Amino acid sequence: MISLPQSAQLVINALKKAGYQAYAVGGSVRDILMNRPTKSWDFTTNATPEEILAVFPDSFYDNQFGTVGVKIKATGDETKDIYEITTFRSEKGYSDRRHPDTVTWGKTLEEDLSRRDFTINAIATDGKKIVDPYEGQKDLDLKLIRAVGNPQLRFQEDALRLIRAVRIATELGFMIEPETFLSIKKYAGLIKEISAERIKDELLKLLSAVFAADGILLLKNTGLLNVLLPELDACFGTEQKSPQRHHIFDVGTHLVESLRHCKSQDLIVRLATLLHDVGKPPTFHRDNTGLITFYNHEVVSTKLVRKIVERLRLSNKQSEKIIILVRWHQFSVDERQTDSALRRFIRRVGKENLDDMLALRIGDRLGGGARETSWRLELYKKRLVDVQKQPFTVADLKIDGFDVMKEFVCKPGPLVGKVLNQLFSEVESGTLNNDRKTLLTTIKKLKKQQ
Repeated sequence: MISLPQSAQLVINALKKAGYQAYAVGGSVRDILMNRPTKSWDFTTNATPEEILAVFPDSFYDNQFGTVGVKIKATGDETKDIYEITTFRSEKGYSDRRHPDTVTWGKTLEEDLSRRDFTINAIATDGKKIVDPYEGQKDLDLKLIRAVGNPQLRFQEDALRLIRAVRIATELGFMIEPETFLSIKKYAGLIKEISAERIKDELLKLLSAVFAADGILLLKNTGLLNVLLPELDACFGTEQKSPQRHHIFDVGTHLVESLRHCKSQDLIVRLATLLHDVGKPPTFHRDNTGLITFYNHEVVSTKLVRKIVERLRLSNKQSEKIIILVRWHQFSVDERQTDSALRRFIRRVGKENLDDMLALRIGDRLGGGARETSWRLELYKKRLVDVQKQPFTVADLKIDGFDVMKEFVCKPGPLVGKVLNQLFSEVESGTLNNDRKTLLTTIKKLKKQQ
C-alpha cells in the first residue's frame, strides 16, 4: 500500500473504472518512496491514446509516443496541472541516440518498465500494490543508480541518460553502480549527439543540487566533463601552489570547491563560480624562481566562457550576466581605493549584479582554502553600500536640463549637457553637494561666468 496524492489517485481510478490497467510510474513514485517532494506525475496504462482521450475529455494528444496530456486541477498552476499518461509500449531503434525509431503498444506493465532508464525509475504503483521487477526499491535503500537491464544498451538507446545518471545521482546523493558507471565512461562520447538545450537543462539541474560540486567531480570521473566542458576539464592538474601564493588546490579542484562554497541559489552565478578561472591553463607561467602566474587570465576566461554559453545556448540575459561576473571577478578589495574607483567598478558590473559578484568572490576565497570572513571584504561591502547613496550619473543630480534651460534661457542643445556634466563632475569628486539649492546656486554662478 502506498499513499498517492488525491489528484494522482483520481487519474488511476478513472482509468480503472473504464476497465483499464493504470499505474503511476517513474520519478514521481521514486520520490514518494523517498518522502521527497514530487514535481510532476507520470502514468502508464494499457489504454490506447484514443481510449485515454475518451476517459478524460479535457486532454490532448499530439505526439507519436503514445503520451496524452491530461489537465487536472490540482495546484492551480497550469504548467504543473498537466499529467502525462502513456500507453504501455515497447521501442525499437534509436538512430538519433535519443528517440525510438518505432513505437508499438505493449501488452503488459512489465514490458513497459523494461524500457525505462534506471531501476529506481522503473517502479510502478496503483496506490494499492507496488510493481518493482528490477528491484528499484532495493537500489533506493543502497543509494545506487543502476541501469535497467544491460547498461550499454540503455545508453546506446538514449545518450541523454549518460548525464541524467550523473544528475540524478547528484540530486539524490547516490552512487552509480559499477557496471553502469563503466558503461557511462565507455559511451561518454555519445553525449555529443544530444541537443545543446537538453544538455543545458541537465547541467543547470545538476548545479541546483546540494551536492553540485560532487556532481561535477562525477562528470569528471565518468569522462563526460571532457566532452561537455573541456575548458573546465583542462583545469584539473594545472598547478597554482608556488612561493608567495596561497592556493592549496590545482585550478580544477579550486573551481569545484568554489562551487561547493557558493551560497547563491542563482544557477547562472553558480555556473560563473564554476567557470571563473577556466582561462588559467592557457595563461599558466612559471618563472625561474618557481613562481606561478596567470596574467590576464580573467580576460582569457571571459573569451572561453563566451564560447561555452554560445555552445550551451544560454539566453542573452544569462550570457551577459555570466560574462560580466567572470570578466570582473578579479576586483580589488583594497581599503585604500577611492570612492571614484568603487563607482567605476559598480558601473562596470552593474548595481543589479553586485550581490552576485560578491557571492562569487566569497565562493572563490573559500574554495581556495581561505577563512570564512575577511575584514577587507566586509569593509568593501559596506563601502559599496555607502557609495551607492551618491550620484552615479547625470540623471542622479537633484536638478535637470529644464533647470539649466530656465536659468540660461536657452533651448535643448550642447550647452545644457555641458553644464550638467560639469555639475556632475564636481558632485562626483566631492567638491559640490548634490542638493537642489546648492546646484541651482552653482548654475547661476556659471551663467554669470558665461
